[in-house]
Amino acid sequence: MSVAQLRIGVACFSTFGGSGVIASEIGMSMARRGHRVAFLSDKPPARLDLSCPNISFHAVATLNYPVSAQSSYVLALAAEMIDVAQKERLDLLHIHYAVPHAIGAYLARQVLGAAAPKVLITLHGTDVTRIGADPKLSSLTRFAVLAGDSITAPSGWLAEQAYRNLGLPRETSIEVIPNFVDTHRFCPSRSEVTSAERILTHVSNFRPLKRIEDVVRIFARIRSEMPARLHLVGDGPERPRVEELVHSLGLADNVKFFGEGADVAEILRCSDVFLLPSETESFGLGALEAMACGVPVVASNVGGLPEVVQDGETGFLVPVGNVEEMARQVRRLLTDRDLHARMSRAARSRAETHFQLEPAVDRYQAAYRRAISARASSSTR
Repeated sequence: MSVAQLRIGVACFSTFGGSGVIASEIGMSMARRGHRVAFLSDKPPARLDLSCPNISFHAVATLNYPVSAQSSYVLALAAEMIDVAQKERLDLLHIHYAVPHAIGAYLARQVLGAAAPKVLITLHGTDVTRIGADPKLSSLTRFAVLAGDSITAPSGWLAEQAYRNLGLPRETSIEVIPNFVDTHRFCPSRSEVTSAERILTHVSNFRPLKRIEDVVRIFARIRSEMPARLHLVGDGPERPRVEELVHSLGLADNVKFFGEGADVAEILRCSDVFLLPSETESFGLGALEAMACGVPVVASNVGGLPEVVQDGETGFLVPVGNVEEMARQVRRLLTDRDLHARMSRAARSRAETHFQLEPAVDRYQAAYRRAISARASSSTR
């Protein structure tokens, strides 16, 4: 083989969310390039195609001991990392989300000693902004992150938050590698939509910080003025509250819950506007996927979103919680066809120009090789 094959372990969450999507896409792209990739999680992430050559999956089964019920996942993860590292002869572990994966990697490396793989940690969001900001957990998170060999973040905003919230030394390098989208899969519809109903869409893991009740209230305002439907994709702890609100507002016939197994690209292609009124976003992968499908975005002006959505060009950014202003901008997009068409083209162009999959994977592959080469150099001294 002209290019040396790497053996990579990938630890990530299986739950519906951006970190699992990004982990899956990087891993599958590396596998298609001929590298061996072993995924470790409680179950396969939604976007992971296990039929892809060079991919293996290793389930992290929590320990069935009552005394360790509350902490067994980290222990089981570390044990699985040790087992996979030895059997697969891993060169590197790519950790997505600092807690608990970086902690598991630290424990595994202590056991493996000189034979341990290098560790690259990708920070994704609440591991920095929520867990990292918790005074009781920040020191543990900082220790686990600094114990890795390389750190990346999807936005400049999140990298800065890592320095501040985790107290990372400024000399610690955090490489910003923006998230990406497969623009072949996520692309505009080839047929013109003729339905009189306008479709608003939201995709997330239904956590409180996504403010999905705001999505519903924005939709209620739009629905009172024109025929419209709301498509909600994903699942999570807030879904019962959202369903209750939908029913209380008399919108049950106009709102569809797709759950986690839906074809996100197909749903976005049929959408007119994408809503993301989050309290915070480290990047906003859902917004990027919508943009790749030519769908303008109305989102909160927070976190890393301004690095993705260009206010007034590919969508509108509005202060968090300002439902009236978000509804006003949605209304503009739905009633001004020229504005919608211009933003649709700009959104697609921005996704193609700045957020392609393969260039991002090139950067991760280079980061892998740098980490592995550093280990090889240090071992020969």
